[in-house]
Amino acid sequence: MPKPDFSHVTKSNIVAFIADIFARRGAEAYLGEPVTISAHMYQSAQLAEEAGASEEMIVAALLHDIGHFTNEFPDNAAELGIDSHHDRAGAAIVAPYFPKIVTDCVRHHVSAKRYLCAIDQGYFDNLSEASVLSLKLQGGPMTEKAAAKFAEIADADAIVQIRKWDDEAKIPGKKTKDFAHYAPMLERLVEKYGKGS
Repeated sequence: MPKPDFSHVTKSNIVAFIADIFARRGAEAYLGEPVTISAHMYQSAQLAEEAGASEEMIVAALLHDIGHFTNEFPDNAAELGIDSHHDRAGAAIVAPYFPKIVTDCVRHHVSAKRYLCAIDQGYFDNLSEASVLSLKLQGGPMTEKAAAKFAEIADADAIVQIRKWDDEAKIPGKKTKDFAHYAPMLERLVEKYGKGS
C-alpha cells in the first residue's frame, strides 16, 4: 500500500482531514487490544475530559495514536515484529497545527511507557499483553540514564498522564462521545496555534 500524501493538508482543512481519517479507518483493530482504534482514542479523550483536563490535554489524548492512521502498516504489525513508529508519524502530522504540548504528548507517549516501565514495576505488571509485545519492539524499559533524561522534558508530567489514560482506554463496549463532540476543540486550538492558512 503506498504511503499517504499529506501535501494537501492545511490549517483550514486539518480538522476535516482528521475527521475523515476517523470516519474511514476508525473501526480498524487496535493492535491486539479488545477495542477499535477510534474507540481507544475516544475513551482516552473522555478520560481526560472527565478529569477536568485542559482542551490541549483532551486533544492530546484524542490524537495520541493518530500515527496509527497515518502510517500504512498492517493490523498485525507487532506480531510480525514491525514497529510502526506511530509516535513520530503522528507528531509530524499535528506539529504544524496544534500547540507544542499536544505534539509532545503524541511524540513521546511511547517513550512514556518505556519510562514508566523503568521506574515502576507495578506499572509494567498491569500492561496488557498487546502493550507488553509492543514494548519489546519499542526498545523495552528505559535505562536509568534514559529515564532521567526523559524526566527532564518540559512536558514530562503531561506526557505521562496521557500515557496513563492511554493504558486505561481499552474497555470493550464503553460508550463515548464521537468526533463531532471534539471537533470544536480541535478547531479552537488550530485557530490559535496553527501555522499557515
